Formats: sequence, C-alpha cells, structure tokens
Amino acid sequence: MTDSTPTIDNSAWWRQAAIYQIYPRSFADGNGDGIGDLTGVLNRVDYLGSLGVDAVWFSPFYPSALADGGYDVDDYRDVDPAIGTLDEFDAVIAELHARNLKVIIDIVPNHSSNRHARFREALSAEPGAPARRRYIFRDGKGLSGELPPNDWQSFFGGPAWTRVPDGQWYFHLFTPQQPDWNWDNPDVREDFLQTLRFWGDRGVDGFRVDVAMALAKDLHEPYPAWETVSANLPEPMGSGGRSRFADGNHPLVDRDELVDIYSSWRHLFDSYDPPLFAVGETWVEPHRLIRYSSPDSLGQAFNFDFLWNPWDARSFRDVVHDSLDRAHASGTSSTWVLSNHDIIRHATRFAPSPLPQSRRSTSAVPLPPGAREHGLRRATAATLLALALPGSAYLYQGEELGLHEVTDIPDDARQDPQGRSIDGIFATRDGSRVPLPWTSSKPFFGFSTGGSHLPQPDWFADVSVESESASPASTLSLYRSALALRRRLQSGEELEWIDLGPDVVAFRRPGGWTSVTNFGSDPVQLPEGEIRLTSGPLQGGLLASETTAWLERSDRA
Repeated sequence: MTDSTPTIDNSAWWRQAAIYQIYPRSFADGNGDGIGDLTGVLNRVDYLGSLGVDAVWFSPFYPSALADGGYDVDDYRDVDPAIGTLDEFDAVIAELHARNLKVIIDIVPNHSSNRHARFREALSAEPGAPARRRYIFRDGKGLSGELPPNDWQSFFGGPAWTRVPDGQWYFHLFTPQQPDWNWDNPDVREDFLQTLRFWGDRGVDGFRVDVAMALAKDLHEPYPAWETVSANLPEPMGSGGRSRFADGNHPLVDRDELVDIYSSWRHLFDSYDPPLFAVGETWVEPHRLIRYSSPDSLGQAFNFDFLWNPWDARSFRDVVHDSLDRAHASGTSSTWVLSNHDIIRHATRFAPSPLPQSRRSTSAVPLPPGAREHGLRRATAATLLALALPGSAYLYQGEELGLHEVTDIPDDARQDPQGRSIDGIFATRDGSRVPLPWTSSKPFFGFSTGGSHLPQPDWFADVSVESESASPASTLSLYRSALALRRRLQSGEELEWIDLGPDVVAFRRPGGWTSVTNFGSDPVQLPEGEIRLTSGPLQGGLLASETTAWLERSDRA
C-alpha cells in the first residue's frame, strides 16, 4: 500500500504502529482564545490523516486548574470547557476513525486535582471517614500535629505533605494541587474501572497511563528517611544504583501490588472487541518492565532510553538490542520515543551544546551558530533509525516540522510547576509545549486568531506547516515519506544486525528492508540495495556523516 490511509490489524494494531501525540492546548485553537481545543483538532484532521500515522494520542483534556498542564484532573469523565465538550470529543473520534486512525487518551490514576469532587468530599469529612480514606491522609508529628508525618519530598520539590484546616496532612507526589489517590481503597479501584469503561464505550481505542509505576504505596510507620527513599528511586529518576529496597518494596514506586491493579484493568480491556490498548509511563529498572508490558497487564510500557542517549553509535545499538530482548521476553513490542511533552525536543537535545550530556533531556540553553542545523541533522537521522525498528514509534507534535526547543520564554509567561533553576540554568517543560506554527504569518502563525497561551518565537515562520508543505526537502516532507514507506516495508518483528564498523548502526528487517545510520565523521559505503530514502544528501555516493539511509533489496522493489 502506498496511499496515506493506514491499514492496521484490528487486534494487534499497536505492535508496530506510529502514534502521534497531541498536547491539546498547543495543537490548534479553533475559537481564537489562545488555547488549543477540539474544534482546532477537527479543523486539522486532514493534516493528521496526511502524516501517515496509525493513531493519535491525546494528552489530558479534562477539566483542570492547570496546576500541572492538565495532569491535575477535576473530572475524569468530562472535557475542559476551554477545550470543548464531550460531543465535540465524540466528533473527533468519529473523524479520526473515518480515516482509520486509532484514538488513545491519557488516564491519570496516581492523583486527582484538589478540586475533584471526591477530594472536596474528603476535606469536608471527619478524619478517618470513608471519604477521606480514598486519599492518603495522616496525622502530623509534633506536640499538636504541626509537623508533617515524615520528611518526604514532592518530585517537583518542596514537602510531599500539605496540612488541611482540621490538622491532618495529605500526601502528594507532585504539586499540592495533586493529592494522591489511596489505591488500597476498593472504592478508588472500582471508580477507575468505571472511568476506563466510560471512555471505552465512547469509542476510545486505548490509554496512555500516567505515572503507571506509582499508584501503590507503603505509607505505614516507621517511615524510612527521604534520603533513603530518594536515593533508591529507579534510574533515571534516581541514582541508577541497585536499590536498597528489595524488588517490589520501594515505598513509592514499582510495588508488587500493581500487578493486581493492572490485572483488573486488563480484564476490562479484554472485554472489548478488539481489546483496548494500554501503554504505561513506567520509570522503573529495566528488569521490572515486564510487569507492566506483559499481555496480562497493560500490554506495553514506554522505553525511554532514547531520551537519555548521547549521539553515539554504541549507545544506540545497546539500547536497541536490550529493548528488543525485553520486549520479546514479555510478549510485547518495544516502544521508541525521541521527544514528548516532558522532555527537551530531540533536535535541540542532539545539537552541540555547552551543557553536559546528562543535562540535555531536562535543560536547554540557546544554541551557538550552526548548532541548530547540526542538531536537526542528527535528529532526523535518529528518527529514521527509530522508524525502521520493529515496535511502536511515538512521535510528538511538531517534531515532524523539525521544531527545536523554545528557550527564551519570559519569566512572566512560564507555566510549568516543575520549572526550576539547576546550576544557574532554568529547566522547564514549557519550551516543548509552545503552540504549533501552522502558517508563516504573525502574530500567532495560524495556531489561533486571537492569542497563544505560550509565546511563539519569530523563527516559527520558517518551520510552519505552510512553509514546509511547499518544500519537498523539508522535515515535514521527510516524515511523510518515511511514514508512508515504513507502512509499505514493515513486515515481521525481527531484526538482523549488519556490521559496517563501530560508528555505524545498521540492520535488516524481514523482506529486505535495510536501515543504515552513520554516527561517525567520515562517509561510509552503503550495502547493496535500492536507496529508498535518506535523512540528508549522499556524499559522492557514500552515506554522509550523521545521516540515515533506507534501502530495499533489489529483487523486492
């Protein structure tokens, strides 16, 4: 097939799907108020169809005070009025399904917002009441309970406990506006099953499960010190050393009780025909991923290793090898992620930068002259490598335009509660969440007629959908060609390595599809085959530095 309409196996469509992530508030604004909405999505469904992806994943669109970009959910079964209505979401599902695109939505089960009806009920209830036991409330320490129950800290900084007027404290892994659910409570478990069923019955095809590793917790005394808890978080959340807690016994993440929770979810998912899909956001040690990705659990778990990779052939090769082995062991397919709403865009991350490699996933600084072009060259080479691998490829809105991180957001425009200074550099996720440029015209580049909730830089004019659609040499044209070719060439889930030297990552897929990426500084000879696509021009018939080529066996072409 060479047209732009995906053809996907109805039962296991996700195993090698290309999935496009939409951050709704920054995708397209249909009513001119400066906030992306479902009307904007409806206006752009033809664009989504033309990309050649298999599914669209929506980050949260629920009612929210935006204490954490929509991940503070007021109501799990509704749409934020600023974004649209349930009827409009139904229309989005219908339009995407009409183009054979699956629909995935974020579910946020670790915490609600502090405006959620259940939390308001908990606040009005007496300590120990059933309503309060749906969350994690504890008495404080000190003579009159004036001190928090322990010294644990939020992942976003500051205490993980907030005191309420009657003197008790509630626990929150993230902001104080995001109280954690108590997943030991059967009411909480049943209510989330009802929420999953609500969206499944509306036609949603699957879920991305936020903070999937953190629902179950042990907050019984005696509490270990925060120094011990934080030092033994799994990599990359923590130090990466072997945990002092036995597997499944860390107080906050990756506890064994999660098996029962996700087993009940899988039972619900499998009651649909075809079964609902799920992928977990799982920051856990690699040997523990199978507990989330196995067929009797969520079914797939994010592999984030590419987000931390340096631009290095051996590092990429090792990640691919290890990830495919883990996926095979758990009976799932791997996931390949280079950018998302929480991470510095990979066109910037791979650029030469004054920052050390360990900082480039969380912090960005203005790049020196020439570095932007250098970063984009590496980014597109990495994208073609990832798209050639067996498994699911997750693409983040704007990466198909080659967008870099926006690094000059004024202080008074910043929205990210996780934003903080690290060694004198302000690290924020806002730079990857700036609204998309659809046209080359200021002031809002076609995103909106009336505003932009985060400021857009002037250089967006050169990387808009409008300008890139007119150029066969653009990043957008490369993504469209790659996704169409991927669909035609994709067969089987095996991979055969080809040795072309230490600075080259090369492999062959079933049917004679070969991918070669040159990480070195010198051009290299390509293996036999018809060249179908390259991320950059060849150099005298050789594969140039920092470039990927796809080839097809001559007798198959």
